[in-house]
Formats: sequence, structure tokens, C-alpha cells
Amino acid sequence: MNNCNQGFLYFICAVSAMGGLLFGYDWVVIGGAKPFYELYFGIADSPLMQGVAMTTALVGCLAGAMLAGAAADRYGRKPLLMVSAVLFTVSAIATGLFNDFTLFNIARFVGGVGIGVASALAPMYIAEVSPAQIRGRMVSLNQMTIVLGILAAQVVNLFLARDTAVAESQAWNVEWGWRWMFWAETLPAALFLLMSFFIPESPVFLQLKAEPKTDSRQLEAGLSQLMEPRYSRVLLLGLVVAVFQQWCGTNVIFNYAQEIFVGAGFDVDGMFINIVITGIANVVFTFVALYTIEKWGRRTLMLIGAGGLGLIYFILGACYFAGLTGILMVALVVAAISVYAMTLGPVTWTLLAELFPHRIRGIAMATCTFALWVGCCTLTFSFPSMNAALGSSGTFWTYAAICVAAFVFLWRRCPETKGKSLEQLEKELTNN
Repeated sequence: MNNCNQGFLYFICAVSAMGGLLFGYDWVVIGGAKPFYELYFGIADSPLMQGVAMTTALVGCLAGAMLAGAAADRYGRKPLLMVSAVLFTVSAIATGLFNDFTLFNIARFVGGVGIGVASALAPMYIAEVSPAQIRGRMVSLNQMTIVLGILAAQVVNLFLARDTAVAESQAWNVEWGWRWMFWAETLPAALFLLMSFFIPESPVFLQLKAEPKTDSRQLEAGLSQLMEPRYSRVLLLGLVVAVFQQWCGTNVIFNYAQEIFVGAGFDVDGMFINIVITGIANVVFTFVALYTIEKWGRRTLMLIGAGGLGLIYFILGACYFAGLTGILMVALVVAAISVYAMTLGPVTWTLLAELFPHRIRGIAMATCTFALWVGCCTLTFSFPSMNAALGSSGTFWTYAAICVAAFVFLWRRCPETKGKSLEQLEKELTNN
């Protein structure tokens, strides 16, 4: 590949990965806005309404992920990326604009649909335009933009949330601060929309459109085709990998940072600082993943992630059980984020983009992404109840047990995909 072609490849992958940036920002920004919009909407004492506000976008993710598969196979990858950019832009403006709680949640749902579409389409598009020898690194670029979006949301939340000890500042936070946290997404969302006009359609989709139309399955890869026995092994692997990325437990640190750090002995201001620290670790170790994914391979990194998180969560649970607080707890949380960032975070998306034959890739990627967001929804819903019933120690020990079970499954079922063309993987992984 000459320098000109390589430069254009990086450009189109970077544009596609902007969906990941907005995915990360939109997904995490609500955690910083949470203490303030709850007071504004009068739901601070209503766990049910708090849960609704936190999960409305996730429900939108489910809808977006499922719709993305069939639409991408019918209309192409590029138009769907553009649709996600429009949804992000509309949601960012509307979420901060509305004064009604119902309308607030509708705007969050719209943003969630954008997340679902982008999370399914961006890694698939990047995998389809990238050469085999650098495909893992290029798909990991999408994860890099996700974590940069997460960090951006954390930094914006930190700087917009004025001193909570000062009454005037707290009043500003409740009236305006949370709004600007959402509005800050508008600029990158509009930029994503603009730049998406300049990327080409995926060559895999163009190939599908050019194939003979006598067999309808060649153009419409529905769920019935996905459920054929020859795809059963790879579909099961994809579903388990997708759900495990969420049920490994790391994402509760982002969604429930307030509860986790306050439980570890920190006040609200200290919570925001610690959240930014975890965001920095997330970015740094995602950079590590960019260099290790093609050297160590996908299978090795997935096993390191499952085993490493299992050990860290066991220790973290023991510390909560012993009543320890302070910097040790922050160090363990940062260690968990770091292991996740260099393993399960980026490698999951790379594997999902590589595992499936091109005729079912759109619907298969959407199905696995749907399963991933189901995992995210159930994780988000269950954490408060688990934390109340089992305590922080029991909750993290439960996540440790899940990681151990996943380690055993991955050891037995997860193949190595690095350095192999998508065509070669199709021959190896499908049951012909």
C-alpha cells in the first residue's frame, strides 16, 4: 500500500471512528449530569425514575443496533453512518433543551439509537476497508475514539460542574450545568455528519450489490439465514463475546462512578477527579492495545482480560468486605479499567467485525451488538439491586465469577484471527 492510499485509508477509518467518539461521549456524559438533572426534574428520591433516565438511551441502543443490520445490508454502510451522525446531533441539542422529563427521555432515546447504529456499523465498516495485516489495529481505532469520547465527557463534566460546596454554584449546576454537558456534544456530532459525506461506500457492500440477484439470500441476509446450522458455532461465540464485554462488570464503574467512589470514601468533588483519572487510564491502555493486538493476537488478549479482571475483582471485593477506603481502592479500579482497555474493550469489537462471512456480516454484527446492549441494559439495571442485596464485595465477587467462567469458554472456543483475510476466516469458522 503506497503512502497516498494509506493516508486515505486512515482518513476514512478516522471519520467512521468518529461514531465511536460520539458513542463514548453520549454514553458516559449522563453519569456526570446525573446528580444535577435529578434535582432539576425532582427525581432525586425516586429510584425508579432515576433508573428510567439512566437506561432510556440504552433502550435506544437496542433499537438502533437491531435496525442497523438489515438497513446496512440493504442501503449500505455509509448512509447508516450519516443517519447516526444526524441522530447524535439532534439528541445533543434536544436533551439539554427540554424542561420536561418525558421529552428529556425521548431525546436520550434518540441519542441511544445513534449509539446503537454507530456501534454496529463503525467497526464493521473499518474491518471491510482495511487490509488483513493491519485490520485489528484499524478496528481498534474505533475503540480508541470511544475511550477518547468517554474521557472528553469526563473532562467536560469536571469543568462544568462548579464547586458543589457553594450554594450559587450548585444552583447553576442544577439549572444549566447538566444542559451544557449534553450540548457540548453538538460540535463533534455536526463535524461527523459533515465528514461522512467524504468517505466511500464499503467495498464489501458494493460487491454484494454486484452479485447475481437470482438468489435473494445474496442480497438479504435475514435472521433465518443467520440461524443456519453452519453458522451456529461462530454465532454463539459472537454472542458470548459481546455479552461478556458488558457483564465483565467494568462499565458499572463509568455508569455508577458516584456510588463506587463515594462507597470507597470520597466526596462528590473527589469523585469527579477520580473519574477523570480512570478516563486517562482508559485512553493510555487503549493505546497499548493498538500495538499489542497484532503482536499478541485477539485470543491471547481476551484471555488476559478475562483472567486479569477476575483476579482484580476478587481483590476489590475483599477490600470492600474489609472496609478499606482511599487510594488503594482507586488503584484497583484504575487497574481494572486498564486491563479492560487493552483487552476486552477493543478486542471484542475487532473479533465481532472479523468472525462472520460477508453475506451475513451486517445482520450478524447487528445481532451481536444488540446482545451487547442487552448485556449493558441488564448490567445497568441489576447493579443497584445487586449492590443493595450483596454489598459491594458480593457484587464484585459475582463479576469475578463471571470472568472466570468466560475465561474457560474463551480458552475452549475462541480462535486466533490475527493476520488472516476475511475470506480465509470465513472458510475456517463456518461449519460447511
